[in-house]
Amino acid sequence: MPDKDTDPCDHVAPPARKWCQDDGSGAPPGVPEGDGAGDCSGPASDWCKSGGGSGGGGGGGGGLTDGASDHVKALADSLLKTLNHLVAPGDTWAPEKASSPFYEPFLWLGQHLTAAIFICVVVVCALTAWQGTPRLRQMGASTGWALAAVAGMASVPGVVMLLNKAVSGAFSTMFDSNESTLFTAIREDLDKGADAGNPLAILVLVSALVVALGFAALVFMTRQLGILAFVCMAPLVLASLARAGDTSAVKAWAQRLLGLMLAPFALLLVSPFVKMAQGSLVVDSVLLVAADVLMLRMIFHGVPYFGPRVARGARNFVENRTDSRLAHAAVRAGAPDVREQENAPRHPRTVDTPGRGMSRDRGVLFAAYGLPNRQRPGRLTTQSAVSQVTDDAERRARLLAARREARTAAGGTAGGSASSPQRNQPNAHQSDAGSAPAGTRGRPRRP
Repeated sequence: MPDKDTDPCDHVAPPARKWCQDDGSGAPPGVPEGDGAGDCSGPASDWCKSGGGSGGGGGGGGGLTDGASDHVKALADSLLKTLNHLVAPGDTWAPEKASSPFYEPFLWLGQHLTAAIFICVVVVCALTAWQGTPRLRQMGASTGWALAAVAGMASVPGVVMLLNKAVSGAFSTMFDSNESTLFTAIREDLDKGADAGNPLAILVLVSALVVALGFAALVFMTRQLGILAFVCMAPLVLASLARAGDTSAVKAWAQRLLGLMLAPFALLLVSPFVKMAQGSLVVDSVLLVAADVLMLRMIFHGVPYFGPRVARGARNFVENRTDSRLAHAAVRAGAPDVREQENAPRHPRTVDTPGRGMSRDRGVLFAAYGLPNRQRPGRLTTQSAVSQVTDDAERRARLLAARREARTAAGGTAGGSASSPQRNQPNAHQSDAGSAPAGTRGRPRRP
């Protein structure tokens, strides 16, 4: 057996054996002072100054662990910043100025449409000036509203830009400002959480962040496209004010635009639970899953016309590609079962198709211009009708079975002997009447 007292330095070549048997201070033989020991410059300076990572196998295993942890923290921080930017970005795709080349054609069309409507109102009022005060009042109102519409068309891009910056700043303050907010709490839990050193907990958190990033990208795309469409639509909607000051179309337009811009505030429903979940990465992951559900609801309710279909598409995408019951429950909570078009408050609820939703809002806009618009009766789409038939098949089968049982029971309780004389008596009279002579028909028979 080998001697336990054998010096490991015996296996070192003679020029460096003396340096090995010493305490290891100074430069090895053949290395000038300053180029080896004591010179800790370069990429490994921290490891060198800390003594070479003593205690770790292979020359500093602890340093490798710390480096991996730092990379995970940097990845999580990058994902959180991207998530914040996607849900409530500081910039939008919509034009920021009225002089934007993309917005100018719509502004030109809205201004000329306003001028044409105002000229028509002036001509009508001049031709019917004999009516007196009502026509003068209409012309004055048309003049004021036309000027307000032209001024509003030029100010819409700037107002939308300022409102978007305010929403972005408020969202960052509510979710990434101090230790009581969600994103900052996640960063602190990565450093000081109870399961900060658990690789499985960190993996679960990073996975939840990646999934949340996908939903945030979907929110970003739908919000940006919607804001762009409604900003470009603004001149056409505001031009309807020039006729008589009817604000119904403007109110519907503003309601949908504000719904799009303020949709990120739906995530405030998670804020009360941040303090309770602080200190655990797994519970933070649960809050991120709840945020995913809210983002899906945000698309479902906040994006006009196409929101329900986009949310249902995301739900179908998740359900077709995973068998996890938790994932299915989450996407079903974010995009509930609905049937399109009908407005009756039945379960499942019904929502309008994109075409029907735009048609109804177009009717409001046409009414503001004074144009007639025929509302078409609605019906369920083919897919929704098939779903309704499938869902109601069991109920209809039970109803039909109950009706058959009721008819059978009713037929069994009625006695055949009691009903037969009553049924045969009219036939007897008819046979007697038929056998009577023609002259006596219709007369009462004598006994």
